[in-house]
Amino acid sequence: MNDIIFSSPVFKVVKRFITGRSGNQLERHIVIHPGAVVVLPELSDNRVVLIRQHRVAVDEELIELPAGTMESNEEPIVTARRELIEETGYVAESVTHIMTFFTSPGFMKEEMHLFHAKNLIQGPTAMEDGEKIETIIVSLAEAMEMITKDEIHDAKTIIGLYWLHNKKQCNY
Repeated sequence: MNDIIFSSPVFKVVKRFITGRSGNQLERHIVIHPGAVVVLPELSDNRVVLIRQHRVAVDEELIELPAGTMESNEEPIVTARRELIEETGYVAESVTHIMTFFTSPGFMKEEMHLFHAKNLIQGPTAMEDGEKIETIIVSLAEAMEMITKDEIHDAKTIIGLYWLHNKKQCNY
């Protein structure tokens, strides 16, 4: 049984009970999120498109791959295409699903879908009211170095960049 503790337009927090090894009922609080996407935009010259934006939750500017929350009943690929345009202005002729992973399964139910976007055509951005985003275009080697130098802290971005790096190294 789930008791809703808090509800917002983006997520809700529910209280659940599980049975511990002792047989006692243990209370857990879980964030229920509708799911999100992360897009790895790769230009034809093997550079990648990153963004820099302020994240209120950590009160820092982070360097990330474009990403966003899925709207109600929206397919992940639709969200991926929408977020890529909104945050970077790029339209992708090819968008391929790579993997789905949980962002923080210890307390949150959020699936994140990673997409690889290729054959990009640049156009205008369509940022939401609260977004102030700067586009950063770097080689994959530079992006990997940014991870090594602790300039990229965002897990979804690290996962996406390591996936592409591995793909290039293994030639698949």
